[in-house]
Amino acid sequence: MSNRLPPAWAKHLKTQPAPKGAPPEVGQPKLQPAMAAPSRAQANDMMLRQALEFQQQNRLPEAEELCHRVLARTPEHPLALYVLGTLGIGYDDEKVLRYFGRAIAQEPLNPYYHLSLGQAYLRLSEFTPAIKHIQHALALKPDLVEALCALGDAYNSFDKGEMALPLYEKALRVDRDHPAARLGLPRALASLGRMDEAATHLKEAIERRIAIPAAYNALVRTRKFAEEPPELEAILTELQDPNHGSEGAPALHHAAGKLLNDLRRYKEAMDHFKKGNQAGGQRFDLQSYRRWVDALIETFTPELVASRSARGNTSEVPVFVVGMPRSGTTLTEQICASHPAVHGAGELTKLRRISNGIDLGYGSDVNPREALALMTPELSTMLAAEHVAYLRERAPDALRIVDKMPHNFELVGLIGILFPNARVIHCRRDAIDNCISCFVLQFSTAHSYSADLETLGLYYREYDRLMRHWDKIFPGRIFENRYETLIENQEKQSRRLIDYLGLPWHDACLRFFDRGGSVNTYSDWQVRQPIYTSSVKRWKNYESEIQPLIEALGDLADI
Repeated sequence: MSNRLPPAWAKHLKTQPAPKGAPPEVGQPKLQPAMAAPSRAQANDMMLRQALEFQQQNRLPEAEELCHRVLARTPEHPLALYVLGTLGIGYDDEKVLRYFGRAIAQEPLNPYYHLSLGQAYLRLSEFTPAIKHIQHALALKPDLVEALCALGDAYNSFDKGEMALPLYEKALRVDRDHPAARLGLPRALASLGRMDEAATHLKEAIERRIAIPAAYNALVRTRKFAEEPPELEAILTELQDPNHGSEGAPALHHAAGKLLNDLRRYKEAMDHFKKGNQAGGQRFDLQSYRRWVDALIETFTPELVASRSARGNTSEVPVFVVGMPRSGTTLTEQICASHPAVHGAGELTKLRRISNGIDLGYGSDVNPREALALMTPELSTMLAAEHVAYLRERAPDALRIVDKMPHNFELVGLIGILFPNARVIHCRRDAIDNCISCFVLQFSTAHSYSADLETLGLYYREYDRLMRHWDKIFPGRIFENRYETLIENQEKQSRRLIDYLGLPWHDACLRFFDRGGSVNTYSDWQVRQPIYTSSVKRWKNYESEIQPLIEALGDLADI
C-alpha cells in the first residue's frame, strides 16, 4: 500500500505535506524565512510533513524515524503518535491500537483519532470498542461521512445490517457521491437479502461514475443472469480504460467472468478470471508455507495437546467451522444458526489475533514449538476466558456461537488447547470444485495462493495434509461436513450436524434460507436460496482450461 493514511479523510489532519510551491493551508503555521531559526513547534511541523510525504511514498522506516525524532523533542506529540499508528496498518495491529490510543489520550476531542482507532478495532472484528470510538467521533463531528460509513460497516459486520442502512443514507445526504456511502448502502441491503434494492443503488453509483470497478463487481453478484445483460458490454468497455489501474482491472475482469459463467460461456469466463488474477500481481511463497505446516505437524503431538488442554476453558459455547474458503462454510453456519439456540457470528479474526500475539501464526519468525513453550498455563487460561467473553458479547444467551473463519483450519491445534470442549466442523468439498470456486473470486491479498492455478492446487495439498494431521491428533472430535453429502441428503446431514452440536433437532434448520438478519460473505446471494446441485462437479465446465490445477492436486483430484 503506497499510502498508510486512510485516504478518504487524511485531508482533514491539521498537518499536511504541502505540494511543492503551494502556500500553507489555512490553520497551518507558515514556514519562516531561511534566515530565522524555526521554533520547536515549527520544526516538529516540518518533520511531520516530511514523515507524511515519506509515508505516501511507502518509505515507512524513514517516516517512523522522523516521528520518533519529534517524540524525542516533544514527548506524546499527538500527531506524531497518530502517524506512527498509521504506519502499522496492515503490518502490526497491536502497534496501531497502542499509538492511536496514545494520540487520543493527548487530544481526546479529535474525531479523526477516534475514527482511526474505531476502524482499527473493526478490522480485528472487535465490534464493541470499534462502535464506541466511531460513535465518539460522530458525537464530536455528527456529519463526518467517513465515520457514518465506518459505523455502518461495523453494524453490518456485526450482523445488524438494518442499523447500518440509516447511517449510509445520512452519509449520502451529506455527500451524495462519497464512494464509501455509495457502496456501503447496497452492501448492507445485499446482506439483508434485498438484492433488487442493492442493484438499484449500484446502478446509480455506476451512472454517477463512482467506484466503477467495485460497483460492477458487486452488481453482477446480486443475481444470476440467464440472458446477456447490457452490463457485460459496459464492463468490457470499462476494461479498455487505463485509468482504472491495477486495482480496478481485477475487479472488472472478475465481474465479466462472473457474467460469462452465468451465461455458460466458460472459456471466455476463465480467460477473464485468469487475467483478473494476473492483473492483481499477487505472489505466494509456497515453500515457506510448506515449512510452516511441517513445523505445526512436528509441534502438535497428542502428548503436547493432552498436557496443555487441561488449562483450557471448558465452555461448550465455541463452535469453529473451518476448511478451505468456498467449501460450504457459510451454508454450514446458516444451517446451524437457524437453530434457536445457536448464533452465527460470521468470520471472526479473534483467534488469528491470539495466534499472532503468541507468535504462532504463519509469517512469524518464531518456531511453533518455541512459541508454545513461552505460553504459560496462566496465559492460556486468560486467553481462553477472554475469547469466550468476546463471543458472549455477540449472543449472551446462545448455547453455541459459531465462528466460521475458514482459515482457522490452521489453528485447530490451538483450538484444542484453549477450548477442549469446543466443536470443530470441517467443511470439505470436491478438491477441484473447491479450488475453482476460489480462483474465480477476487480475494484479498491474504489469499494470494488462489491467484495461480498450480499454486492453488499445491496449497490445497498443504491444507489437506494439515487437516489429516488434526484428525489424528483429535480422533473423533472433528465433524467432517462434506458439501456433496449435504447436497445429496440435506435433512440427514443437517440432523447429524445439530446432533454433533449437542442440541435437539429443530425444523428451522431445513429452511436456513428464510433466516432473518444479515449475511456478510461472497455467498450472500446463494445462502438466500434453497440447496441446489449446480455447483457439484462444476469444474468440468472448465476442464480444458485448468490442467495446471488438476496436475498440482495429483491424487486429490477426483477426475
